[in-house]
Amino acid sequence: MLIDSHVNLHAPQFDDDRDAVITRAREAGVGMLVEISDKLSTFEATHGLALSHPDIWCTVGVHPHEAKDHLHVTPEVLIDLAQRPRVVGIGECGLDFHYDLSPRDQQETVFRTHIAAARRTGLPLVVHTREADDRMGAILREEAVEGPFRFLMHCYTSGAELAEQAAEMGAWFSVSGIATFKAAEDVRTVIRAMPADRIIVETDCPYLAPVPHRGRRNEPAYIGHVLQALADIRGWSRKEAEARTTDAFFALFDRIPRPEGA
Repeated sequence: MLIDSHVNLHAPQFDDDRDAVITRAREAGVGMLVEISDKLSTFEATHGLALSHPDIWCTVGVHPHEAKDHLHVTPEVLIDLAQRPRVVGIGECGLDFHYDLSPRDQQETVFRTHIAAARRTGLPLVVHTREADDRMGAILREEAVEGPFRFLMHCYTSGAELAEQAAEMGAWFSVSGIATFKAAEDVRTVIRAMPADRIIVETDCPYLAPVPHRGRRNEPAYIGHVLQALADIRGWSRKEAEARTTDAFFALFDRIPRPEGA
């Protein structure tokens, strides 16, 4: 089964042809999609996509860019929304010190709120981290002392040291189209060291289209290019990469029933 673990189909880039994009994904063999929440004001659209399609599930959360507008959010708010049908994760949340679209202290506060919700629900946390390796590592370590939680380092492009720390804490990792970029050898080096049983793939569409579609709007139908890149980087066959990432996906997103034969 081809699975795209991170899509943003509620984004305005898909307003003109969202249904066609979903149809193309299915025609390309994609059997499951996880639609990611980036702010609570668009959660109804995110959740609506999951309710409308049997092969789409969703998360609930606030991207670090939006943290400044969600300081009121409590773990209880996220926990309540996470009880809705077809919600299978908490996030996308975390730290983005590249754009700093929200103050860093506010990003950290909102991120910790999401960790608390993930801990209490048992749902996996979808973590965004960019140019924040030291603080991300520190927060993950501090929060792990408070109690266990499962987490995914989504679209991982940060450093090897943070990857090693996260892996020791049991993290899953997702690989995106960046792995196909010519200049991304540092990313490929980290991918080679990721725990083999905790790697999944994603498009992060409409962003980060893989080669040979780089520079265009990304969509779930392109996930096969990411899977092939992962296979090549790890020295796996395409079949082995598909089997490994499918197993890892269902181990992480364990609220999703695994289809027979998947």
